[in-house]
Amino acid sequence: MTEGKIPTELKYTKSHEWIRLEGDVATVGITDHAQSELTDIVYVDLGAKGKSVAAAATVLVLESVKTVADVYAPFAGTVDDVNADLKSHPELINQDPYGKGWIFRLKLSGPADVGTFLSPDDYRAFVASGG
Repeated sequence: MTEGKIPTELKYTKSHEWIRLEGDVATVGITDHAQSELTDIVYVDLGAKGKSVAAAATVLVLESVKTVADVYAPFAGTVDDVNADLKSHPELINQDPYGKGWIFRLKLSGPADVGTFLSPDDYRAFVASGG
């Protein structure tokens, strides 16, 4: 399932989010590559639940000891859920980015065009090329 910390069942964005689509709900997190670049995540702004967002819009912000990073919506929709565990344990994103470190769930406002996202192999090549 996981090859080089890039799970094969997920889709990826060039802004380093991963997407697990189940029906009309997308679970979104940041990739292992992204969390390692950010280093220790110390705060997650989870105020987004219920927020309507456009595709590619900032949903929330992560703070690490190194920098601040936006997490983007892969689709237009409404933030259906946020991972409340991250409020008191933001390090879950560093420890388990594809599992307990998921960040939010987005209820899609229309059909999902998953063809616009990177496959695991394409994402691996994108990261290897310095993306």
